[in-house]
Amino acid sequence: METFHVTLEKLAESANLTPYYAPGPLSQHKVYSAEVYRPGLVLAGYYQYFDNDRLQIIGLTEYSYLLDLDGKTRLTHLDKLFSFRPPAVILSHGISVLPEIEALAKQYGVPLLTSEEETSSMMSRLITTLNVELAPRITRHGVLVEVYGEGILILGDSGVGKSETAIELVKRGHRLVADDAVELRKTSPRTILGAAPANIRHFVELRGLGIINVARLFGAGAVKNSIEVEMVVQLEPWDSTKNYDRTGLENNLYDILGVKFPSLLIPVMPGRNLAIVLETAAINNRQKEMGYNAAKELLDSLGLEDDLTV
Repeated sequence: METFHVTLEKLAESANLTPYYAPGPLSQHKVYSAEVYRPGLVLAGYYQYFDNDRLQIIGLTEYSYLLDLDGKTRLTHLDKLFSFRPPAVILSHGISVLPEIEALAKQYGVPLLTSEEETSSMMSRLITTLNVELAPRITRHGVLVEVYGEGILILGDSGVGKSETAIELVKRGHRLVADDAVELRKTSPRTILGAAPANIRHFVELRGLGIINVARLFGAGAVKNSIEVEMVVQLEPWDSTKNYDRTGLENNLYDILGVKFPSLLIPVMPGRNLAIVLETAAINNRQKEMGYNAAKELLDSLGLEDDLTV
């Protein structure tokens, strides 16, 4: 699997960190692990199973412990920490940098950053950024839109009408996230975050018209940078030999990086308003998430609940 990284420069910007020392620009220092670590055990003298790929956070607890140690012991444990050469050491809560920490950081070439925020809030912002930037990801040919707050990934062959449907949805007050190439990141075991690659963000290709910038044409409220995927809609030309779902009882799923989402197969034919169909699909999916299923209610009222197939 491909390995991703995030620079200390981006982490410092997202978590409001102040560089104290770095051997070179922060943009050249890369972090590969989404985990962060508070090195209490290392500072207490236990060095086994230390993961030197993690950012090291020194908060008030660790700092107070260091101050209670005699100078020789403090230097020994700090030297061991910096000798592992972690990506960076971050001091939170506005605590001052001890002379030993500064000297060892320069000796081993470990970047030092500081934060005025409390440790827990600063770590939360760091972890959020790390989870997004280092998440496993794939790119799919499709369109991602936000409809009534639901992230809908629209898939289908080229020319089936994905982009045109997205523009119609934008005109009806919904928002475009990505067109043509959708970058999908697994930010948690149950979450897929979709976005557009930065170089094509907000652009849409319409056959016969060309490239348009949705944000410029329809305003900033017509676009969104990212959204969690809630449902997948697959468009295909109408095939009269196929039996399409007419009740909504079939629970089809689409797998993205091991996360499964409700999936609909929507046939495309002249005169069919796909924007209205997707609006209805978004609202219906939200109702199902809240425990209501119209097809089940109808069959129950007809006394056919024993024949229900889910």
